[in-house]
Amino acid sequence: GPVAETFRVIQGAMTEENVRSTQGVFQFELSGDGGGTWYIDLKNKGGSTGFGKPPGTADVVMSMSSADFVKMFTGEGQRPLLKPFMAFMSGNSSVKGDTVLPWNLPQIN
Repeated sequence: GPVAETFRVIQGAMTEENVRSTQGVFQFELSGDGGGTWYIDLKNKGGSTGFGKPPGTADVVMSMSSADFVKMFTGEGQRPLLKPFMAFMSGNSSVKGDTVLPWNLPQIN
């Protein structure tokens, strides 16, 4: 589905530079189609993504719909690309933990 595909693209686009500059582990609690718990690790080794809880503790837990997650990273659909923090500010998602880290999430285009 689109969520798994987005994580696959993120994994493929990860660089050592992303990991060095971000230094955060993000856990996503997604509702809707393809939802569940997913993670992006931009702190350890070369970075990783996957389904389920991250290895170790998440610095940030973001809750949102799977549709908003896909738009946030790919910009697909009718709405422009959602920046992580804009989604948070608009009330469509909630962020627990380090609320500064989402600003550093690399955009995948």
